[in-house]
Amino acid sequence: MKTNLVTREGYNSLQKELDYLWREQRPEVTKKVAWAASLGDRSENADYHYNKKLLREIDRRVRYLRKRLEEIRVVDYSPQQEGKVFFGAWVEIENDDGEVKQFRIVGPDEIYDRKDYISIDSPMARALLKKEKDDEVIVETPLGKRSWYINDIKYMEIK
Repeated sequence: MKTNLVTREGYNSLQKELDYLWREQRPEVTKKVAWAASLGDRSENADYHYNKKLLREIDRRVRYLRKRLEEIRVVDYSPQQEGKVFFGAWVEIENDDGEVKQFRIVGPDEIYDRKDYISIDSPMARALLKKEKDDEVIVETPLGKRSWYINDIKYMEIK
């Protein structure tokens, strides 16, 4: 089951997507469906079938976003988080091989299209929670246990 947490930026992004789909994309596609339907025979009308399918996908995503936006809880930064890994933290870790990774721990709805975000539900994020800089973290992976060390924790993007 997905965690119902989201950062302020994540919430705003989901709200913006919903507004775009509902106010801009859906009316545009609806016009195309009406135009294609006005041409008569719909059985071989590719424009009609394609846009009708697109409309169903938009409606499905709109329903999902509306429901999800009601369920999720926005977690804003709090100064008490400083020095430890919590939701919304940018973390830099390193292993014994010198491999360095940087990412932000966010809600499951925020990780798409972002290579530098990981879900709070992931094994890595779960292992990092409440840890401090220089702590060693053991993470269970499909290939076995991996050891990482925390180099840095920030609550603003690491440049």
